[in-house]
Amino acid sequence: MKRRSLLQSGSVVLLLGLQQLARGATILAVRLWPAPDYTRVTIESDTALSYSQTFVPNPPRLAVDVRGIDLNPALKELVAKLRDDDPNIAGIRVGQFGPGVVRLVVDLKHMVAPQVFSLVPIAAYQHRLVFDLYPTQVNDPLEDLIAERLQDTANRPASAPPGSDPLGELISKRAQPSTKSASAPSQPTPRVSGPVAPISAAASPDNKRATGQNVVKPTTPPVPNLNPPALTDRLIIVALDPGHGGEDPGAIGPGGTREKDVVLALAHRLRSRINSASVNGNAMRAYLTRDADFFVPLQKRVDKARRVQADLFISLHADAFFTPHPQGASVFALSQGGASSTAARWMADKENKADMVGGLNVRAKDAQVKRALLDMSTTAQIKDSLQLGGAMLREIGRVGKLHKPGVEQAGFAVLKAPDIPSVLVEAAFISNPDEEAKLNDEAYQEKLADALMRGISRYFSKNPPLARNRSA
Repeated sequence: MKRRSLLQSGSVVLLLGLQQLARGATILAVRLWPAPDYTRVTIESDTALSYSQTFVPNPPRLAVDVRGIDLNPALKELVAKLRDDDPNIAGIRVGQFGPGVVRLVVDLKHMVAPQVFSLVPIAAYQHRLVFDLYPTQVNDPLEDLIAERLQDTANRPASAPPGSDPLGELISKRAQPSTKSASAPSQPTPRVSGPVAPISAAASPDNKRATGQNVVKPTTPPVPNLNPPALTDRLIIVALDPGHGGEDPGAIGPGGTREKDVVLALAHRLRSRINSASVNGNAMRAYLTRDADFFVPLQKRVDKARRVQADLFISLHADAFFTPHPQGASVFALSQGGASSTAARWMADKENKADMVGGLNVRAKDAQVKRALLDMSTTAQIKDSLQLGGAMLREIGRVGKLHKPGVEQAGFAVLKAPDIPSVLVEAAFISNPDEEAKLNDEAYQEKLADALMRGISRYFSKNPPLARNRSA
């Protein structure tokens, strides 16, 4: 009897101890990742946090009650981390809602579809509580690319002869019904809108002329084009995919260089080259799956490329290994069967874990549908991808060392667009100190961007884009 009483009292002590332990959870870091696609809020702790959420649509705000913690300076840092130009969040409020319960209220600039979920420890992270705030209304990215082209056409020198840009004229005719694309800047970032978003005077319906929305309309009657564009005249779109980003830093070099930073810089350099190039008189445009430091799930990267009807998909990375000795660039294409080498299989497995590190809500309703789509890649796509990879590998070899002389193949999830030739470029081994230094060298990045551009041009010289209509 006495033994039973001791056991029962011990159980009470144990339960109290667990409660105190939960209430004493340590907040290790708070992070904000603003982006036009979505804004992410992350709370990292040493133990898992329980929570409940409430979304209020008018005015839009998300309230999350986090249990097992007390208000502390680390949580208050969220307020200081918020930037005025955050595309989605207007403000953050944090307060003690009750004993062991902290309430976070995220005031929003427009309607969002919030996803709140927790992540188990992985890589350098411990437990994470994540709020992903997706705007419910976004612009069509293909329309934004057309708007860029329209702006270039409008800025064409007055001395340019009539009909010298038949593609621009063709796209103008296609895009004129749209009222929101003509005012886009030359390097637009995706925009968001919503029913409660503040509207500036310059953007109001009464000020359309002041915003330049009629910029594509000539001030004088146009000279008839005696050589109308052929059916093949269209934008050639190259999707550039800077690997990793946001919560996922990718590989980190011995000097602290983060893969996500160097590949984003390389993507920007390559974008400027693509945007000033053409294929058989057809203008080219680069579309970045991320143009800033935020995380994009692997399947979403493929979805983005398909949404803009990309002609090519190029994923940019910087390799890493357990030792500092491996060196040289590699180019990979998809394999429907086994990997072409053990190293290729290891590389694909590592890159395919990016979703786990970056933090993906596996409970999302459409995850299984998208996963099925990624398994539809065809033999023709792989054949074209190998040709693209070969052309790029030859050009990269002119400016730096190659890890392997030929294009390798493995089951990279990010290369599984069924209708877009897709390659993954490992620009160098960031784990090698010498190559890490090269990746940080602007002159080398310029050479590498030139080589990648030559590879793209070489591919198109032998594989002209198919004739098909494009419109917003």
